[in-house]
Amino acid sequence: MAVEQTLILIKPDGSHRRLTGLVIDRLDAAGLEMVGAKMVSVTEKLAREHYRALSDKPFFPNLIRYIRGEFHGFKDHRVLALAYRGENAIGKARAAAGATNPEHAAPGTIRGSFGRITTAGQFENVLHASSDEADAEREVRLWFKPDELLEG
Repeated sequence: MAVEQTLILIKPDGSHRRLTGLVIDRLDAAGLEMVGAKMVSVTEKLAREHYRALSDKPFFPNLIRYIRGEFHGFKDHRVLALAYRGENAIGKARAAAGATNPEHAAPGTIRGSFGRITTAGQFENVLHASSDEADAEREVRLWFKPDELLEG
């Protein structure tokens, strides 16, 4: 297996519910090496660029509001951006995260343990995990400058 980098974002609901340490612990237990971490104020532009592949979906406006914390009335628009490296890092991170829909996420995964769906039908799935190598490469570059990542 090749060494990969991947992006994890602990979304505003995860931070607000004080799940950050638990998420990091589960990612560490998955055998991933953290090579970058920072709090990021999510601008509208950054949110739209991050989710650009979903811009034609009917849920796109709510997705932007959600990642910016607006869906829940949070005023700070911050997420914790994490870069991880390791063999099969993308697959390991996604396995630790669980299915996007918390109702379909396996027990013991991050979303299976902590995710929920609001009465309005909004997924609160705690984190974002890059879906494949192309997305991971693009997303890590979008959220981190090269000098913000540890060399491996």
